Amino acid sequence: MSDPAGPPSTITPSTATPQHQAAAPGRVRAAVVTISDTRTPETDTSGGYLRAQLLAAGHEVTGHIIVRDDAVEIRSALVRLMQGCDIVITSGGTGIAGRDVTIPVVESLIVKPIPGFGELFRMLSYAQVGGAAMLSRALGGLTRGALLFALPGSLNAVQTAWEGLLRDQLGHLVFEVARQGQPGAAAPRPGQLGRHANTAGAQLARQEE
Repeated sequence: MSDPAGPPSTITPSTATPQHQAAAPGRVRAAVVTISDTRTPETDTSGGYLRAQLLAAGHEVTGHIIVRDDAVEIRSALVRLMQGCDIVITSGGTGIAGRDVTIPVVESLIVKPIPGFGELFRMLSYAQVGGAAMLSRALGGLTRGALLFALPGSLNAVQTAWEGLLRDQLGHLVFEVARQGQPGAAAPRPGQLGRHANTAGAQLARQEE
């Protein structure tokens, strides 16, 4: 069951501070995961949209796969993909039907939630579909290897999340994660969490001290 969402509205997102925006990497490594028992490569419109938008924005897509609504398979796929990228974006399985198991899996992997993502997504959805937006369990956060965002499966909902939230903040998110390191986390591998985010973040941190 996918969360309902109407056509994305015209949104002008706020920007980060000029220093942070300038230091954020313009290119990140992202993976796309469609979670569905019925989607195929030919019918995966939401995953295809995300892949196309990431590439059009100049980002690298390290993987694009379809996984069944099975908790073990979802977790295995996410853990594998997170090893080689900065951000993983999933679509599907975020509703309240019996086969919707994406959210518990994603929650088990997140060590630092980003509550504002889900809150803002539901706010945008409410403007489009009213009270039905309460059915959305979309969420995001930081895992021990990458940022992870779980979106509903419908194309309209994915467009809302991309255009209203993710598109203009991917580099900023990666920069914020990497610029001062994360407690208990290993140093990012080369190419992970932005090729330039660590260096730029260290320089900016020294300037702000």
